[in-house]
Amino acid sequence: MNIKTKPLLFWAGIVLLILPGLLHAYLLMPFPGSQDINAITICYYLEKMVLPLRILGSVFIVAYLFIYLSKDSRKGKIVKLSVLVLCLVSFYFTDYMFKAEVMFKETKKARFANGLKNKVPQSYLVIGMVHNGVAKAYPIIYLGYHHKVQDSLGGKPVLVTYCTMCRTGRVYDPVIKGTQQTFRLVGARHYNAIIEDEASGSWWYQATGIAAVGPMKGSHLEELPYEQMTLGSWLIKYPSSQIMQPDRTYMDDYIDLKDYDHKQAVEKDSALKNKDSLVRKSWMIGIIANGKPKAYDWRQLVKKQVLNDNLNGTPLIIAIEDDQQSFHTWSSMVDGKQLHFVMDKENCLSDQETSSIWDWTGTCISGPHKGKQLNKIQAYQEYWRSWKQFHPGTELWKGV
Repeated sequence: MNIKTKPLLFWAGIVLLILPGLLHAYLLMPFPGSQDINAITICYYLEKMVLPLRILGSVFIVAYLFIYLSKDSRKGKIVKLSVLVLCLVSFYFTDYMFKAEVMFKETKKARFANGLKNKVPQSYLVIGMVHNGVAKAYPIIYLGYHHKVQDSLGGKPVLVTYCTMCRTGRVYDPVIKGTQQTFRLVGARHYNAIIEDEASGSWWYQATGIAAVGPMKGSHLEELPYEQMTLGSWLIKYPSSQIMQPDRTYMDDYIDLKDYDHKQAVEKDSALKNKDSLVRKSWMIGIIANGKPKAYDWRQLVKKQVLNDNLNGTPLIIAIEDDQQSFHTWSSMVDGKQLHFVMDKENCLSDQETSSIWDWTGTCISGPHKGKQLNKIQAYQEYWRSWKQFHPGTELWKGV
């Protein structure tokens, strides 16, 4: 080997040792510019190549150290050994500090308590589910750190997920082709969490449940219905509900999210003076009716409190409780007729057609429709940038 080409062996090894891992970490974490690139396929195959490339790079470096380092100048030795130390530092960042499954660890076994033994404040927002008569509530402040909880509800396996970068809560059936899968958190693309199933190694978008890359590409996880509201409101509907309790191992991590579920963030890069202006992190209520998506500006909904709408042939009502946190979306069809709802003088939910009074469970408690139940419509609260990314043809309601 030519004297001038000998160092190239070392530096080629360094590049193979560091660059793939750094690029992989950059693309899978929310660094400036990284999430705007359509690179999930690159990330997927790059992850499989990082280790082989590092092994090859290590072979180059070891070969250089054993054969040529002794012939190097003192300065050359110091430089190369210093670079190797920097490699170890880079591994700390790429394989630990900025590795999603290390940063956001899943609780080993979720603990639950009933309303009497519960320690979770009733003001906390929860993802609530009911199956086979069993109700459970998962506080967003805990779920947001863990990103996912793999649990069971009424004998059914459930994958309860939440991504704080896009404010998306989703619940899925983790059974794929008859087999219950275990999922791990990979990172993020387009500011949305990516999860991987253990069996096929496919990568799934948390916001859609669609496999974006891998053997299962194009497949959908079955989405399960849930509601989002404060724990207090949830317990009024389901007083016997079980409530997920905090894992003491991660108390410091939960503290970092203490205001997340209540305060709408103002973007640091936004110089907007009008806080009602639409920005990437504006909260939205997203609904899909007969394949048609629509987003509703949260701030405007809170001001209006009750909104009657018709989305792609589906009459519906969106109602916000007095806590300005809990929301409900129902079909406004009752006995084949569309009802229109308002908040009456007593601050009760009432339909204009019969003046019947309805409670926050969607049940009519007085009037001609007493005993009738409004049918729930699945709705999501999330950031505008997320809804727009995964529903590019969406309509947008910005208030009237």
